[in-house]
Amino acid sequence: MRIGAGLGPALDPLLLDFSRRLKVGSDDMARPTTFLRERGQHEARVTNEELFFDLIYAFAVTQLSHRLLDELSLTNAAQTLVLWFGVWLGWQYTCWVTNWFNPEARSLRYMLFVVMALGLLVAAAIPEAFADRGLVFALGYATIQVGRTVFVLLHLGPSHPLAANFTRILGWLCISAILWISGGVAGEKLRLLFWIGAVLCEYISPMTGFWLPGLGRSQTSDWTVDGGHIAERCQLFVMMALGESVLVSGASVSQAESWDLPTILALAVTLIINISIWWMYFNTKSKLGRKVIEGSSDPGRLAAYFHYVHVTLIGGIIVVAVANELIIAEPHARIEGPEAAVLVGGPMLLLLGNALYRKIIIGSIGRAYSVGLLLLALLVPPALHTDRLLYGALLAFVLAVLAAGEEARSSRQAGPAEPT
Repeated sequence: MRIGAGLGPALDPLLLDFSRRLKVGSDDMARPTTFLRERGQHEARVTNEELFFDLIYAFAVTQLSHRLLDELSLTNAAQTLVLWFGVWLGWQYTCWVTNWFNPEARSLRYMLFVVMALGLLVAAAIPEAFADRGLVFALGYATIQVGRTVFVLLHLGPSHPLAANFTRILGWLCISAILWISGGVAGEKLRLLFWIGAVLCEYISPMTGFWLPGLGRSQTSDWTVDGGHIAERCQLFVMMALGESVLVSGASVSQAESWDLPTILALAVTLIINISIWWMYFNTKSKLGRKVIEGSSDPGRLAAYFHYVHVTLIGGIIVVAVANELIIAEPHARIEGPEAAVLVGGPMLLLLGNALYRKIIIGSIGRAYSVGLLLLALLVPPALHTDRLLYGALLAFVLAVLAAGEEARSSRQAGPAEPT
């Protein structure tokens, strides 16, 4: 007698249910993932692919802060600024692509992985980008920008409504690619000029709707972005930059020769600085920013503003991370000229970015940020006659007061209105 022969009738319902589940599962696997993101009642979510992709830029931010710290000079600051714009623009253009198109689609996922590989090479070249690895940086970066756009155009086809917009984008990125590569083979001084031109091409062309002769211009109303997704992506980059600042503080204390009282106080000061930066952005403006861009009649325009403003705001956080490392490394050291530029310039850049962001989402810069910028300017003369720890304590106090003021203002305000 065959084992289990008498169990047939009893197993039939289970076998039918199992086969039904197998069919449903196979149908789900066979169903293609659409290349375009689905627009509907639910906002686009940030995918695991995008979070994984951002790890490359966490490394790039670290490379930029270390590059600036290695040589506190005007020339190195200008070079690092250009490289930061390059890093930001590469991330920004990819952010828009993953807003329009689905990162979970297999082909787009593979494209992101290729961009990650090139981005890792570009980030690794940052310290020597104005030395022996300029061409490596330029070729890698240009390949990312041009290759990603060609990939999108090949998938869209010429008749798609977004094809004309991406054709114009491709035209401008090809122009900037020529400048990047020309700078990569040029000498140090000419390289800076070529790369400034390349950054301007990519940064200013969206303001003109990527206008090109014979191709016309795009309208922001044509950029059917998901505003909540753009806001969340920018917020994640801010968090990533703040994470770098916290890690720098912790690593600086870990490498200190002795954990004396000034070193511990310096750590406490930098922690207050980082918490105040987080408080000004995430506890007051990030939620408002999301609501404003989601409720906007022209989310493409506001999304562009978000990217223009965040390059300043996040750049300020990167410089503040360098300032924190200086404070912890030698708390009692006198502040000299180049160090003063970092210790004062970083927070001022940060406050300027926050003020502009507030202008976008609320409609006014606010007196608090104007007063904060004025106070930081007034701290410049005494900063040159004091030590890093004392100046850091004054800076922490100013930022903490501003954060408290923003908290009080946000609790009184009923809600944001879209700015004109």
